[in-house]
Amino acid sequence: MENPQVIFSWKAPIRPYKKRSRLVLRFYLAVALLLSLIVFFFGDKILLIPIWAVLFLFYVLTITPPPEIENKITRFGLETAGMTLRWEVLSDFYFTNRFGFYILTVISHAPYFYHAYLVVPNEEIKKNLVLILSEHLVYQEKPQRALTDKLVDWLSKLIPDDEEDVMTTKAGQPISSSKPQPASL
Repeated sequence: MENPQVIFSWKAPIRPYKKRSRLVLRFYLAVALLLSLIVFFFGDKILLIPIWAVLFLFYVLTITPPPEIENKITRFGLETAGMTLRWEVLSDFYFTNRFGFYILTVISHAPYFYHAYLVVPNEEIKKNLVLILSEHLVYQEKPQRALTDKLVDWLSKLIPDDEEDVMTTKAGQPISSSKPQPASL
């Protein structure tokens, strides 16, 4: 039997995820080694622990796909990942884009300004969410971005993107699968 209090529900990963190649893992390892050498030569060996802990965190989040959860909009608020956010404590919402997913960000009232991030897998669900949530919350098309949001965006641009798969011919010449190659004589 379906719950009559649920207005809308959708299934999505708990966080946006993009499968990365070994190139990105090598980049993480190179940065960690470089930072470790710098810290080691300055004599603060205790700082090696957080550097390698962050490397392990990046590694785990890069290779492990997130679990899929069910998000619900009810008459009382939002339910996601075992947590209920009531309409009375919520203020506004907006959408961002990351790894090909829309991310719904719901913000609570002051003084806490709690942020809840929900992954929206496609455009159709996004349109439904805008219609339903705008009855209860303020929709911001261009949200004010904090300094930390700007720093995260800037740092994420520094991480290399995955290179396209390269196929090789019988002669051993690499051929890119998306760009046409000139004919050789």
